[in-house]
Amino acid sequence: MKKLSQQILKFGVVGGLAFVIDYGLLALLTELVGLNYLVSGAISFSASVVFNYICSIFWVFEVDQEKSKGQSFAVFLGLSVIGLGLNQLLMWCMVDFGSIHYLIAKIFATAVVMVYNFITRKLFLEQKH
Repeated sequence: MKKLSQQILKFGVVGGLAFVIDYGLLALLTELVGLNYLVSGAISFSASVVFNYICSIFWVFEVDQEKSKGQSFAVFLGLSVIGLGLNQLLMWCMVDFGSIHYLIAKIFATAVVMVYNFITRKLFLEQKH
């Protein structure tokens, strides 16, 4: 249980930093560059995924060493694409149908995707004991 608690804490730290990257780029690209919030969101989410991948593989999860780095990255990328789709769907529904400001919607979408990310990465990337 202690190991899981430490892992959740590390995941939270990495996730928090990834959120700063994601949220900051989203605001920057939307407000200063003038991109649509969904385009900005896809770009910012992708940048945060790269950061998150590096940190997750080397610090958060005990990655299955029997899988090649290519296999691990492919699994991570596939899970991340699903996470991006979930993020975009939630943002679109909240902004376009719920009239919620895109930066507020991003916070809620991120919370949902964070839970999805932890569960799926733990199931598919971590070494089985």
